[in-house]
Amino acid sequence: MTDYITIAIPKGRILEESVALFRKIGINCDELLSDTRKLIFENAADRLRYMIVRATDVPTYVEYGCADLGIVGKDTLMEQEKDLYEPLDLKFGYCRMMVAEPAGLARDDDPASWSNIRIATKYPNVTEKYFAGKGIQVEIVKLYGSIELAPLVGLSERIVDLVSTGETLRQNGLVEVETIAEITTRLIVNRASLKTKHPRITEIIEALEKQV
Repeated sequence: MTDYITIAIPKGRILEESVALFRKIGINCDELLSDTRKLIFENAADRLRYMIVRATDVPTYVEYGCADLGIVGKDTLMEQEKDLYEPLDLKFGYCRMMVAEPAGLARDDDPASWSNIRIATKYPNVTEKYFAGKGIQVEIVKLYGSIELAPLVGLSERIVDLVSTGETLRQNGLVEVETIAEITTRLIVNRASLKTKHPRITEIIEALEKQV
């Protein structure tokens, strides 16, 4: 099985768009979209194996060599800072990582005057680094979901989260204040695999590059 290429992909929208992208380069992995609890799929004809994992776990599986390639959002890569090769922006899954706060606070707020603030987020490392770069002390409250709730119940004044359309913010009375980064989905590669399986991995990268 050492001649197989293993690809780690998270469930959800990234999985659907990844399957569609692979189909464009002649790799049929529609089986990944089937209603099953299987976590590993094998395509003997193409010598490919797919692992379905949590998005936050994709970089770990790739870094440790359990997967040769992975597909994951740039937000996860920024937060985890794993030792990986990131050769390609796949150009889908676009959103923005934003600082947001209640609309009532924003009316008289001047971000330039911030010196010590509390922020709720799923991205403590990115958040701390961003505000440290601006000379702002930040107390971070780590949450795992429904970040918009934090300012509504007084847990934090502000949040850092991903924003797509902004509708969730609006429905919860929050407004965007600053953009930390623009986020898209990336292809990542295990560094050792790139050397030991260079021809096949390069072939996949170059084929994908022509589609994006």
